[in-house]
Amino acid sequence: MDVQNLTREELVAIASWYADVGIDLTVGELPRDRFAEAAAEPARAERRQPAEASVPVPQSQGRVAPRDLARPSATAAPPPDEATRTARELAAAAHSLDELRAALENFDGCALKRTANRLVFADGNPQARIMLVGEAPGADEDRQGLPFVGRAGQLLDMMLRAIDMDRSHVYIANVVPWRPPGNRTPSPQETAICLPFIHRQIALVDPAIVVCLGGSAAQTLLGLKEGIMRARGVWRDFTVEGEGGRTIRALATLHPAYLLRQPAHKRLAWRDLRELKRAVAKL
Repeated sequence: MDVQNLTREELVAIASWYADVGIDLTVGELPRDRFAEAAAEPARAERRQPAEASVPVPQSQGRVAPRDLARPSATAAPPPDEATRTARELAAAAHSLDELRAALENFDGCALKRTANRLVFADGNPQARIMLVGEAPGADEDRQGLPFVGRAGQLLDMMLRAIDMDRSHVYIANVVPWRPPGNRTPSPQETAICLPFIHRQIALVDPAIVVCLGGSAAQTLLGLKEGIMRARGVWRDFTVEGEGGRTIRALATLHPAYLLRQPAHKRLAWRDLRELKRAVAKL
């Protein structure tokens, strides 16, 4: 593509399309070790500091000294064990969904918070008997602060309508409430740090049924080892943490984003939806 011959409107449209599909990083012709660059950054900052400090800035000009300018925090994230322990304490102390959301807003133990635009907490009806749990937000969700609002969310709405439901009948959240850069899969460490919050969220909503959307959510919440194709469509028990071993019926099904890539498997999701509808009718 010869970008030099494109109009400004065409360039903006291309950039918007990249953002919609989750492309937010550029790649050069030569490889870069960004882990090594990040590790070297504190040393470079120390070498720069004396030079920065030696430049006087007249106070009468109302300017801020270079070292005081706004910049991303250089404070290292707490060790994973400490972050997970803090997450457990904050989650356990939340006695309402509003308190849990506030705890997440103030929690800095997950590095994904630093790259995300906003927290994606939940959508739907907190009084619903059905709770849907996905893996993590995507680009559209990160912009709007709501789960499942992009193309996958539109398909999820269609799936709900197929069994005579909509978002007023369900409560929707994700295991990880911040978007991973480039829509990558959350790391096991990131998932473990966020896990106490989703457990507490489920406990506070107290649904009759939890539906895990996709293999990652099913493996994380239900402790499964097998892939989603073997896990889907089978009723299991989800044990609520800190609730005296109380269990909730749980069902795993295919993630709407996967169905967009593999539309032939919508027939399998339809079987799971009919199973869910039969279970709801008995509530």
